[in-house]
Amino acid sequence: MKLKILSIASIFVMFFSCNNQISIDKTKTLPFYNSEEYTPQWISQSDPNYTNIHTIAPFEFTNQNGKKITNKEFEGKIYIADFFFTSCPSICPILAKNMEAIQAYYKHDETILLLSHSVMPWVDTVEKIKAYATENNAIDTKWHLVTGDRNQIYQLARNSYFADEDYKKTKDELEFIHTENFILVDKKGRIRGVYNGTLALDIQRLQRHIELLKLEY
Repeated sequence: MKLKILSIASIFVMFFSCNNQISIDKTKTLPFYNSEEYTPQWISQSDPNYTNIHTIAPFEFTNQNGKKITNKEFEGKIYIADFFFTSCPSICPILAKNMEAIQAYYKHDETILLLSHSVMPWVDTVEKIKAYATENNAIDTKWHLVTGDRNQIYQLARNSYFADEDYKKTKDELEFIHTENFILVDKKGRIRGVYNGTLALDIQRLQRHIELLKLEY
């Protein structure tokens, strides 16, 4: 009798678990990204893996105003992260232009922030990134352009944001980071989307996903 009850209970648990996974509407819910392969994973709050979702590691950098910026600045905020350097002649001006457009769209939305990391911090002083921020109309309280320790920036880019495509192939820590990715991070520091920051269609997709993400909270 006990065996029969246990079997019925097991079937019920399996059925409930499957139903829970099926109930996730992938057209209205963003996935999570837990590895450098950027494989999307839809994980419900009742899933045991929900508490193990990848999050961005703690950090501390200096922004365009010489202010120390840590991950706590972004707690409870949705933010878009990217990587640049001030003397970049190719994709960075496009990334900056699109970041500025996103900033303008969410200018009055306090839940949305932007975070741009210099990948050449040994050159990009506070003065240089301040000039770059001014050139691109960065709002100090909305868009943080940061410089800091090279190792921390590179480790964060590769291990937290999975942003460095070349590093995924070479594993060469001395390799220079140059990526066009915009990474969408939710209020709990989890990656919810990855976009080509140079493409207008991807910027539109990013904005649609931000609106979906806002509905989760």
